[in-house]
Amino acid sequence: MKIWVDADACPAVIKEILFRAAKRTGVAMTLVANQPVRTPPSKLIDSIRVGSGFDVADNEIVRRLEAGDLVITADIPLAAEVIEKGGEALNPRGELYTRDNIRERLSMRDFMDTLRSSGVDTGGPAALGPRDRQAFGNALDRWLARNT
Repeated sequence: MKIWVDADACPAVIKEILFRAAKRTGVAMTLVANQPVRTPPSKLIDSIRVGSGFDVADNEIVRRLEAGDLVITADIPLAAEVIEKGGEALNPRGELYTRDNIRERLSMRDFMDTLRSSGVDTGGPAALGPRDRQAFGNALDRWLARNT
């Protein structure tokens, strides 16, 4: 079991929570990004730098993922691929994507994308706040308790 992080868009505060969790639980973690990523010195934490391009980091995560691994991502299509391959996906706001909710999330994402394409300003997600960080930490702890 391993944790993979879609690191290009992962907030620094979430990475810090993950680093502490890896150290505390001994779970290996790999951050995947198309730019250099700073990680603390640890045998448990490493990073992979991939080339730039559309979905290059996502494809690398899916390629290396094994059933039972956890992927940290806000990318809903990536989360769907992870679930299809037998992994689990958790977004930085603490929502665990599951077989039960991923289709609904994909439909909503596609709907919002269609609105944006037609010129409707849908805004973006709210800034990550203390409640989000706490929800993420709690969801991560629940996952770790079930899987370690």
